[in-house]
Amino acid sequence: MQFYRSILAALACAVALALPVGASAATGQATRSDQAVLDMAQAYKQRDLQRMNSLRPAAQGSVLEPWAAYWELSARLDTASKTEIEGFLSRWAGSYQEDRLRADWLLQLGRNREWPVFRQQYPVYRMGDDRAIACYALWNDWQANGTHVAAPVQDLWLAQREPDEACAWVAQELINTKKMSAQSAWVRARLGMENDRLRVATQAVGVLNEQWVKTVNTIYLNPGKYLEDKLTALRPQTREFVSLALIRQAYLEPQDAAIEIEKLRWRTQLTAEERSWVWGVIGKRAAQKGQNTALGFFSKGRFDQMHEDHLLWAARAALRAGQWAQVQQAIASLPATLRNEPSWVYWHARAVLAQRPGEVVRKLALAELQSIAGVRGFYEQLALEELGQRSSAPPRPPPPTTEEKDAARQNPGLQRALYAIALGLRSEGVREWNYSTNLHTKGGMDDRSLLAAADLACSAEVWDRCINTSERTKGFIDMEQRFPMPFKAAVTARAQSIGLEPAYVYGLIRQESRFIMDAKSGVGASGLMQVMPATAKWTAKKIGLNDFTPAKITERDTNIAIGTGYLKLVLDSFGGSMPLAAAAYNAGPSRARLWRGPSGSPTLEAAIWAENIPFHETRDYVKKVLSNTTLYAAVLSGQPQSVKVRLGFVGPVDAAVPEIGLDLP
Repeated sequence: MQFYRSILAALACAVALALPVGASAATGQATRSDQAVLDMAQAYKQRDLQRMNSLRPAAQGSVLEPWAAYWELSARLDTASKTEIEGFLSRWAGSYQEDRLRADWLLQLGRNREWPVFRQQYPVYRMGDDRAIACYALWNDWQANGTHVAAPVQDLWLAQREPDEACAWVAQELINTKKMSAQSAWVRARLGMENDRLRVATQAVGVLNEQWVKTVNTIYLNPGKYLEDKLTALRPQTREFVSLALIRQAYLEPQDAAIEIEKLRWRTQLTAEERSWVWGVIGKRAAQKGQNTALGFFSKGRFDQMHEDHLLWAARAALRAGQWAQVQQAIASLPATLRNEPSWVYWHARAVLAQRPGEVVRKLALAELQSIAGVRGFYEQLALEELGQRSSAPPRPPPPTTEEKDAARQNPGLQRALYAIALGLRSEGVREWNYSTNLHTKGGMDDRSLLAAADLACSAEVWDRCINTSERTKGFIDMEQRFPMPFKAAVTARAQSIGLEPAYVYGLIRQESRFIMDAKSGVGASGLMQVMPATAKWTAKKIGLNDFTPAKITERDTNIAIGTGYLKLVLDSFGGSMPLAAAAYNAGPSRARLWRGPSGSPTLEAAIWAENIPFHETRDYVKKVLSNTTLYAAVLSGQPQSVKVRLGFVGPVDAAVPEIGLDLP
């Protein structure tokens, strides 16, 4: 608490000098108004309009008054007058809260079909990152100018992971007027079914015909029964529904779907495109389960008729099987935006080189590696090593000048963000900070401004904003900002005392919590090292921490002791393999053991193994922890470091070596 008090005091002083909104906030008054803001935040979550209204006057004068005003008005936006809303937008012009309320209003205007006001407000909406608002704007463009908007609407709709009222309505309008093909809705339904999102599938089919939703629900519950029904062939839209049923069956058990799709009636009834898509799902699910049949399934369809997610898993399955020609083919079939990502540039170059090409093609592949090589990420580091170099800390850029620092300190959005975080409103503070530094907003920041903003966050020890902001500079890298080492004495002493590499611990903490001591995940993990309550209790007993109580889990030294203790036990259980231990730390030891594969599975480069982890979160986590570790080691040692050495190889358990740590939670 003393840290937060000191930050609040410093910020109150700075804001009083820099911001007109806080000029009247003397220390005592600021405390009372800040408490009113905190109480309003709670009332807003509970949608307690009466309490928010009663607290609103007391929040006046707080640095965070724009938030109080936003909560109070947004909670009753459906009944507020246009004059009142415009008054808010004028009062808080240029702020995150202004743009946030405008976004809320645009969504409401779209739902209510109040298009004249929508058209007036949309051009001054600065964030521009809401897909639903973008769909409404495209509909307006179509109505006003006759613009062909089917393609961008389809892209926005298909990109939504959850059901979306706005894009679905616009798609329905376009389909009903023959401006968009009904196939878009069926593709949306397929994506919902293969990703186990029933509501996405039913909404998409409902766009075409509400009476068909019942059939989709039936298919979801029991696809096999639907496919066995002899009357299936007599029903309308049979082909599309059969595709959905096969996709659902593939999600549940790919081998069953592979048998079913080969039946004569489906081979003759389904189009080549539908069959290719289904084979893509079957291959994807088999690959996610680590089954050796995956590549064979992919080969039964056409890559140019599969979804990009199918192609990614085709590439992963080919990597796992060591089939470099198929790796190259799958990556070459990806859309350019994915194909040009560092991960797939790297694997494409590796695939080409693995096939021992002629000198001209070899030089092209090496040029691909050179185009991404560096220390900005996992695959950039791997590319560097393929070219015979190792990861080292680049020279620091010149530090922010006094003028640059002053500009950051005097930025109203950054000041409010730090103030909110220090007061305990982390979510609000993070959103306002990101908005204020976003390159896509009016007055967005260049590299030098980002460096100064990161410096401001570092000075306030708000490490997550320090790191994230510094990571966005394009022309240079400040390693001390991107890879800070808070609590260095405590972390290094504890790590070394139990035989852990301090860089590995720092690499994991950076990914887990960004050094936020009171961080708490959605599933209940807490503190710097994001330890689950049950795991903390088990580990405390295992390492002899006899005075442990659940309330101590967010205490710095206790969290470090338990987190490093558990990490060491996991690392030992997996024979010292850093990638396996990282996967186990994130997804649990039992899953990490399963992902090694059964006896007889191939031993893989750990980079290939990590790329084949079926959980996106864990796949990303393992790569980032190993990348972080390598760069922390470079900073700590001052010497170039190898990410490949730390990755090593991953294969099935050696039956001749007794396993340890099987009781790890």
